[in-house]
Amino acid sequence: MNKNEFLTLFDYNYWATHRLLEVAATANPEHFVAKMEGLSYKSLRGALVHVLAAEVIWRMRCQEGISPGKLMGEADIPSLDVLVSRWTAEEKSMRAYLDELKDEDLNQKIKYKTTKDVAFETPLWQILLHLVNHGTQYRAEAAVALTAYGHSPGDLDFMAFLREKTD
Repeated sequence: MNKNEFLTLFDYNYWATHRLLEVAATANPEHFVAKMEGLSYKSLRGALVHVLAAEVIWRMRCQEGISPGKLMGEADIPSLDVLVSRWTAEEKSMRAYLDELKDEDLNQKIKYKTTKDVAFETPLWQILLHLVNHGTQYRAEAAVALTAYGHSPGDLDFMAFLREKTD
């Protein structure tokens, strides 16, 4: 893959996130924090915070060489407004980082530690691909929650993004 292909994947990533956040804003605020069986992080907020936390920690590992010891959690994000604000800032930071990359940078190995203090070394392109895929998984869980609350975000898949982009 090359830089432009990754930029397209991250355009998709943020398109899907924006759609989800827009629909979340129309739901009852109580649904944002309500516990729901079947979700990995037990609530709409939990699923969305996990996606954001992963984006933040991976960008910090890749761009800054910093491996934080823990992910942000639900307690760090008390409301949807705070989540949107933090995600807006993170998207800006991630896009600035991606814009600086060159094709050859994608093969560089990133050294980092997990939140359990285990050291790894992974090519940047694999981390970036993981990040988009990871977001898809947990946005799907958030979409299930929203749909259950009567606020389906509709089609969030990559082909829908591409078709909307060309319309």
